[in-house]
Amino acid sequence: MGASHLRFVLADQQATILEESREPVNSEAGARGVITQIGDGIRRLVPPGEPLLGVAIGVPGAVQPQTGKVFDANNVPGWQEVDLGQELEDTFQAPVYLDNDANMAAIGEHWRGIARDVDNFVFIALGTGIGAGIFVNGRISRGRSGSAGEIFRMNLDWTRWTEDFPDTGHFETYVSGMGLAAQGRKALQGGNGSGPSATLVEERDARYIFDALHAGDPQARTLVEKSFEMLGVGVANLISVLDPELLVFNGGVVRGAPELLLETVDKVVR
Repeated sequence: MGASHLRFVLADQQATILEESREPVNSEAGARGVITQIGDGIRRLVPPGEPLLGVAIGVPGAVQPQTGKVFDANNVPGWQEVDLGQELEDTFQAPVYLDNDANMAAIGEHWRGIARDVDNFVFIALGTGIGAGIFVNGRISRGRSGSAGEIFRMNLDWTRWTEDFPDTGHFETYVSGMGLAAQGRKALQGGNGSGPSATLVEERDARYIFDALHAGDPQARTLVEKSFEMLGVGVANLISVLDPELLVFNGGVVRGAPELLLETVDKVVR
């Protein structure tokens, strides 16, 4: 589950992907509506008569380790203290493993991805929002309340420490898909999500900025470079605190301009 899309994957016990699908999150329906949407998506993938052995789900927010509740999904309206895991267990009569989406991605990279045999690394999820999954000494780090890696709240400008930022936080206001989309509507013509009938997913979609970047628009390039420079400062801070062996980037914004992102972050960090 992302802040903008749901992706469903059906796999066997050897982790072989059998079926998959993707659809926009109906955020306007609130927590109850999205839970129903998740249940419907699972049912469509599981063949009739076949047993569902378990469900693993990553959510775009902090999950309390003691209770398994999603206590703060800042980019999904109405998602505070939602017991999604219990709801799905009751519905499907199968065990549910629930964690933050960046944590789940980091676990996947450590299990079968680029971070195999790497005990200290940071996975940075940069899509609609921004978050991180942190491995320390071979284990995922969740922190006291499950909020470890919620880097969207990071403040990179100490002169603004007295300001109250919205739920997106300072970092995510500039370094995220929805942050870029909002800035792009002020600077570029034809930005999506600006009409009165625009959905939340459309408002947060920054693909038009990357389309303009690849078409040679100088304003789009300035927006993206500024965002990636701020990302570089945040990454440098993470490196100074965590001393990781590896950094892994993924998400829609990363795929928008991967070479420029790596080049810019490397320049800032060095």
